[in-house]
Amino acid sequence: MTTPRKRAGLVAALAAAAVALLLTGQLPALALVPGDPPAPVTGNATHFDGLGAPYGGCGLPQSELDSPHFVALNVYDLPGDYTSYPVRPIPPDQAARIGLWNNGLNCGRYVRVSIGDYCTGVNDGAPGQPFCRNGSWVADAYDGATLTMLVADSCGDGNAWCRDDPYHLDLATASLNQFSRNGTAVGDMYPNHWNNRHVSWSFVPAPNYSGDIRIGFLQGAQRYWPAIAVSHLANGIHGVEYLADGVWRRATMNSDMGQSYVLGATTSGGTDFQIRVRDAADTLINNGRVYRFSLPGSCGGTCSAAYTQVAYTTSDGTGPTASPTPTASPSPTVSPSPTVSPSPTGTTGPGLACSASYRVTSSWSGGFQAEVTVRNTGTSPLTGWTTDFGWPGQQRMSGSWNATASQSGQQVTATNVSWNGAVAPGGTTAWGLTVNGDVAAPSGPRCAAR
Repeated sequence: MTTPRKRAGLVAALAAAAVALLLTGQLPALALVPGDPPAPVTGNATHFDGLGAPYGGCGLPQSELDSPHFVALNVYDLPGDYTSYPVRPIPPDQAARIGLWNNGLNCGRYVRVSIGDYCTGVNDGAPGQPFCRNGSWVADAYDGATLTMLVADSCGDGNAWCRDDPYHLDLATASLNQFSRNGTAVGDMYPNHWNNRHVSWSFVPAPNYSGDIRIGFLQGAQRYWPAIAVSHLANGIHGVEYLADGVWRRATMNSDMGQSYVLGATTSGGTDFQIRVRDAADTLINNGRVYRFSLPGSCGGTCSAAYTQVAYTTSDGTGPTASPTPTASPSPTVSPSPTVSPSPTGTTGPGLACSASYRVTSSWSGGFQAEVTVRNTGTSPLTGWTTDFGWPGQQRMSGSWNATASQSGQQVTATNVSWNGAVAPGGTTAWGLTVNGDVAAPSGPRCAAR
């Protein structure tokens, strides 16, 4: 995040879009669904430069998004709490902490954003401080400029924007001057007329939708961890079901990356898959259309690219309702594994320090998945961090998320991405990775604060 990071018309627009989309056979009558905020809502807006690599918070690389105009929604509803980072996805017993990110369930939806008033004071998102303090909100020539944007990322930072403002939007920086009034882009709103303005927004159907969904395997996907991303949806995605041994089963979301799911094959250990998809209204799209595809030969044993699109065939939807809970499948399963305790760290300034701990979260034949937790052990907020560790054998990292990670020889190094570099004293964040090779505890890990 970069800190410097009319109702009749809406109804008419929704109706026109719905008619067009119904012609494609995918969209239910309205895009708005139970649980959506009242429309429109108003919040503060910040901006960020781009999605992390290889994926954004929804599980898609930036290059694979349907729109260059994208936003991040708040992960947490934690007003006044800037230090805790509940586990993601947030479990049902902590439902009161779930923000509009909704554990990824609003991924792939579109929002219609309208520029609001400008702040003449300080609007820096400082914890515990009012928005637009020592100033006021004023209307100017940019008010009412609009842009339709795609939900592609999440905001979980420990600042007032992400914690105190439930309707905050984090907007792609490159989109700020693409907002338009009367068909003309504003051109020069950012940076001189920005100051983290108010915006009003509502969920809307995908604009000018046509075609059908896209399916791709994610980096690290393989026979025993078939993780896919589903995109190009008319009304978001709330679930994927896969056919296994003649029974439809609910796929497990890949962490809280709401467009990524881990499947099971049609036969145990196989590489052929059948799925059907539920939209934001939890309705099977295209009347339950079934999509058939296989793990592509270009992946070899494991998909190395961030995203490998696959071709599919379709058939009319048939068959029973899916099992209400995920069942055992060839996806990774949790198994006892070593945990590495936090290790001492280097510091780069007064009060700056962090530690890192490592644990294996699941394993399968020939590979495993792990998580590295970064904790701010200092007295000053972190603005960024780097972790590193070394494998004891021939383990090779095949994918990562929530960090920019690389491997040289046996050594793995990872630095924060835009949304998780800021960590308050005592707070934590985490990044994850998939690995080819035997489960083993690495040397380290270490953390360096900045």
